[in-house]
Amino acid sequence: MNYELFKSIHNLSGHSNVLDNIMVFITNNAIYIFALTLLVLWVFGGKSMKRAVLYAGGTGVVALVVNVLISLIYFEPRPFVTHHIETLIPHAADASFPSDHSTGAFAIAIAMWFRYKKVGIPMFILALLTGYSRIWAGVHYPFDVLGSLIVAIVVSYVIVKLSRWFDPLVNWIISIYESIIGKRNRANKSS
Repeated sequence: MNYELFKSIHNLSGHSNVLDNIMVFITNNAIYIFALTLLVLWVFGGKSMKRAVLYAGGTGVVALVVNVLISLIYFEPRPFVTHHIETLIPHAADASFPSDHSTGAFAIAIAMWFRYKKVGIPMFILALLTGYSRIWAGVHYPFDVLGSLIVAIVVSYVIVKLSRWFDPLVNWIISIYESIIGKRNRANKSS
């Protein structure tokens, strides 16, 4: 079933250069879009947004660590290893399940959704496109992306539930940033 679903999506590739290029762009660059978005939200957002950015970034990192642990326990070969298919991008023949790109994207989006739905919803749409593009490009199965979504949901939920334990660290990071920026602003005003 997983392979049949994979074929139904991946077989759409190779028919339109425009769609293939869009999917390759998303699969290669979505993580940079997420990083840039978090950076902009950090720089221009208030203290509450900075907290959300730290939690979203931290959730992404923790979710990727969970992926590494999963890949040590369970190894799923990538579709292009098991089946003779053409991929749209070159990729190492490492573990397919779960998708790191999708996990990072979903974890950041869901963590942001918990705090700022207006930001989290567009991020979640981009995360869905990221997962879809990984299948389209031929480097992941649909269940790899579904596994990524499950990892992201679980990790995001756990971090939200444990946030009171992380709040002192988050507040400390923000206070250090604000003191550095405050000193820089005072130095610029005095010159």
